Amino acid sequence: MDLFDSFKIASSAMKAQRIRLNTISSNLANIETTRTPEGGPYRKRAVVFQSSETPFGQQLEQSLKGAEQGVEVTAIQVSQEPPKMVHNPSHPDADEQGFVAMPNINLLEEMADMTSATRAYEANVTVIKSAKRMALKALEIGS
Repeated sequence: MDLFDSFKIASSAMKAQRIRLNTISSNLANIETTRTPEGGPYRKRAVVFQSSETPFGQQLEQSLKGAEQGVEVTAIQVSQEPPKMVHNPSHPDADEQGFVAMPNINLLEEMADMTSATRAYEANVTVIKSAKRMALKALEIGS
């Protein structure tokens, strides 16, 4: 494996985690949103990760070398879970029985996901720093 492959793989993971963090941020920002342009309350969004695809020739070459692959975000899925029904007759979006359809977002799950995304991002920064140190040490050979 080329030393620069580590940079590429780690940077693809950092990009994917950044998109994940942006999605979590959007979920947290809309945790109380009861009206959307699509109608109804905001629905939770989640990112889908997949190993990055490579053309057949590169894939064959990588499999012969035993090379690793990066990651990419293939989709941001909208949750199909029903909204939480909260009794609040004074809310402007309350129905005849006084229930309001609230977003199906769990604050604790979002905070745990945010921590996980942050730790994964930091781990990939550490990978890049380590690869950089290795490259610099290799330049010192013979001096």
